[in-house]
Amino acid sequence: MTPVQAIIAKELRSYFVSPVVYVVGSVFLLIVGLLAYLYVVFAGAQAIQLMQLQGSAQINLNDLVFRNLFSSIRFILLIILPILTMRLFAEERKLRTFEFLLTSPIGINEIVAGKFMSVFLVFLGLVGLTGLLPLVLALFSSFDWYPVLTGYLGLILLGALFLSVGVLASALTENQIVAAFVSFGLLLVLWLFSGVGSLLGDTAIGQTISYLSFMEHYDHLVRGLVDTKDLVYFVSGLALMLFLSHRVVDSTRWK
Repeated sequence: MTPVQAIIAKELRSYFVSPVVYVVGSVFLLIVGLLAYLYVVFAGAQAIQLMQLQGSAQINLNDLVFRNLFSSIRFILLIILPILTMRLFAEERKLRTFEFLLTSPIGINEIVAGKFMSVFLVFLGLVGLTGLLPLVLALFSSFDWYPVLTGYLGLILLGALFLSVGVLASALTENQIVAAFVSFGLLLVLWLFSGVGSLLGDTAIGQTISYLSFMEHYDHLVRGLVDTKDLVYFVSGLALMLFLSHRVVDSTRWK
């Protein structure tokens, strides 16, 4: 077993022996399921109205259900993912095992990668469970699978970015609540960049600030538009957050 695998196994054990992951997972799936139900009911109501007015109904589930659902999920992740990541380094500091971790033969790169991958696997498990929704809907209606798949790609990339921000926030403090609020605050700033960029209009500064927000990049993927600049945004943002986490952890060696 490699050092990264050992850290992942340790973190996963910590997650699943505590109630946090079960509570967060249950709330996440409950809200997603409820939203999906509401959007499906709305789509059904639209179909009934078209039947009454035109005698036939042709509705687009991709627009009425999946696009709305993916757009709503990002705001759910904005709240719950900081809760999943708040304990990663903060708990180590609080339990005074952080120094032991740093003096172990495991490198900082492996520590950060293992911490991130453990919570990312938990997130992938939650996202995988939501995959039952399109599978069930496919039994009763037809829709275009391509935007659904790109939407899930966007969801995974967005979740990875959010989690990397949470890893950085957890590395900054030993208080888990503070780590959660710092993570939420940073993500909120990234969200608000979209509004600031819109206010500045089609200027170089406005476009730059808008690019720093995840909103537009995620929306492109939800609509089925896979652009290199959107993929570069998520990958570079993930790499930057993990690099900063590495620097924060490494700096504690010299304190």
